[in-house]
Amino acid sequence: MEESGVIKKNSAIVSPEKVGNIITIIVEVHVVHAHASYMKDMKKIFSGPEIQQCYYVTGEADFMLILTVSDMAEYEAISSRLFYNNENVKWFRTIVVIDRVKATMDTPLPTLSPS
Repeated sequence: MEESGVIKKNSAIVSPEKVGNIITIIVEVHVVHAHASYMKDMKKIFSGPEIQQCYYVTGEADFMLILTVSDMAEYEAISSRLFYNNENVKWFRTIVVIDRVKATMDTPLPTLSPS
């Protein structure tokens, strides 16, 4: 499955709390310019190590980001760098997670019918 590209990567699922990242944050980002060259730059910016997941989406927002931080001061520094000081960010909305009910990177596989 690795050779065919079905398995892209093997990785460990680390408990954020065990490494000091006790706050999970979801950020909706709306950009000013949605031209392909701008979006390529935004995708690069939102692929940094502080971002756990980044999705380019349809709807009111252009991107949905998921990150974990140790405290709100850390998030403030990240938001300053990525959003407030980014001329292509029109607005962003921060959602603080109260409880992580389910978090997985599993991909459901189709059920194989018996032959």
